[in-house]
Amino acid sequence: MSEQSAFSANKPLRVVTSSRTRLTAVIVACALFMQNLDSTVIATALPTMAHVFAVPPVRMNVALTSYLLSLAVFIPASGWIADRYGTRTVFRAAIAVFTVGSVLCGRADTLAFLVASRVLQGIGGAMMVPVGRLVLLRTAPRSELVAAMAWLTMPSLLGPVLGPPVGGFIVTYFSWRWIFDINVPIGCLGIVLVTLFIPDTREPPPGKFDFLGLALSGIALAGVMFGLETMGRAVVPLLLTDGMIAIGLAAALGYALHAWRHPAPLLDFSLLKLPCFGVAFCAMMLFRTGIGAIPFLLPLMIQVGFGDSAVESGLITFASAAGAFVMKPAAQYALRLFGFRNTLLWNGLISGVMLALCAAFRPAWPVAAIYVVLLVGGFFRSLQFTAYNTLAYGDVPRSKMSAATSLYTTGQQLAATIGISTGALALEVAIRMTGDRPPRPIDFTVAFVVVACMPLVAGPIALLMPRNAGDDLTGRRTAASG
Repeated sequence: MSEQSAFSANKPLRVVTSSRTRLTAVIVACALFMQNLDSTVIATALPTMAHVFAVPPVRMNVALTSYLLSLAVFIPASGWIADRYGTRTVFRAAIAVFTVGSVLCGRADTLAFLVASRVLQGIGGAMMVPVGRLVLLRTAPRSELVAAMAWLTMPSLLGPVLGPPVGGFIVTYFSWRWIFDINVPIGCLGIVLVTLFIPDTREPPPGKFDFLGLALSGIALAGVMFGLETMGRAVVPLLLTDGMIAIGLAAALGYALHAWRHPAPLLDFSLLKLPCFGVAFCAMMLFRTGIGAIPFLLPLMIQVGFGDSAVESGLITFASAAGAFVMKPAAQYALRLFGFRNTLLWNGLISGVMLALCAAFRPAWPVAAIYVVLLVGGFFRSLQFTAYNTLAYGDVPRSKMSAATSLYTTGQQLAATIGISTGALALEVAIRMTGDRPPRPIDFTVAFVVVACMPLVAGPIALLMPRNAGDDLTGRRTAASG
C-alpha cells in the first residue's frame, strides 16, 4: 500500500452516533457536571474559606482530599451495588446524597464540619460517577465507545470551565457558602432526567457482598492517604502519621491476600492482566497524579503567590478547562488518525511539558501568555484522558464491566488524591526551605516541577501496548484493511 493510500485509509471519517447514546451520555454527564463544578468552585474559594476558618491556606487542601478519599473508599462497592439494585435506582440515590452533602457544606462553620460534609458528598459521588459510566458502557455499541466517552465528558467539562469564574465571582461579591448551594437545582434536574430516561439495567451479582474486602480496602486507602496528607506538616504527631501509614500498608497487604482467595473481590486486580486495561490503568494512575495537583496549586499560586483576587484567579484558571472542552469534538478523529499507542505516547509527553511550564508563571507574565499555556495544556490533557478512559474498557468482557468500572474509577480518584497531597507536600517543603510565609512564586515553581514529572513518565508506558491497540474502537483497522 502506498503512503498516500495508507494515509487515506486512516483518514478520519464522519462518525455517526445514535441518538440513544447521545441522550444517555448527556444525562449521565449532568452528574459529572455537578461534581466537576463543585470541585473547581471550591478550589477557587479555598483561600477565602481558610481566612474564615482561621487556618493557613495550604492546610485547606484537606477539603479536597477528604472528598477524594471518601470517593476512593466507597467506589469499590459501586459495581456490586449497581448489579444488585439496578443502575437507575443507585444512580438516582447517589445524586440525592451528593446534593444533601452540598447543602451541609454550605452550612459549615468549622473546618471539621466542612470535612465531614465533604465525606458525605464523597459517598454520593462514589456511586454517582462509576454507576453513570457503567450505564453508558452497557448501552453504547462498541463501535460508538469513543464517541460515547466524548459525549459523556463534553457537558461535564462545562463544570471546570464555569467553576473558576463562577466561584471567584461568588466568593468576591457574595458569600462562599453559595458555591455549594448551586448544586441543589442541578441535582434536582439530574434526578428527574434519570427517572424519565435512564433504563434500570442490572446484572446478577457475582456473589455475596464482600464486606471484608470493603473494610480492608477502606482501611488501606484511609490509612495511606491520611499519612500522605499529614506527612511533614506538623498537623498531628509524627507517631500518628507513621502509624496510619503502617496500618494502611498492612491493610493493603491483607486485601491483596484476600482478593487472591476471594472468587469475586470488590477490587478485582486480575483485570490488570487484560492488555488494554492493564496498560491504560497503570499509565492513567501516573498521569492523573500529576494533573490532579492543578486544581489545588494553580488557584493558590495566583491568589496567594501573585496576590490576585478570587475572581481574577477564576478568570485565569478556567482557561485550562476551556482547552479541554475544545478538544472533545476532535478526540475520536485524532485517535482514528494516529492510533491509541502514538497518541498516548506523544500527547502524554506534550502534556507533561505544558504542566511544567506552569512552574515558570510569574506575576509579571502577560495574562495572555498564561492563557495560552493553560489552553494548550488543557487541550492535550483532555485528549489523553479520553484515550485512557476508552482504551481501558476495550478488552473487558460484559460480565466484568461493573468490576472494571469500580477498579478504574477507584484508581482515578486515588491518583487525584495522591496528586493533591504530592503538590501540597512539595509546596510545604519548598516553603520550609525558603522560609517564605506566605509562599512566594518560587515555592510554587518547585511544586509544579515535582508534579510535572508524573505525566512525563506516564507517556512512554504506551510503548508496552501493540501498535494496533484499540484500532477496532475507532474503526481504524477496518479502514486500513479496506
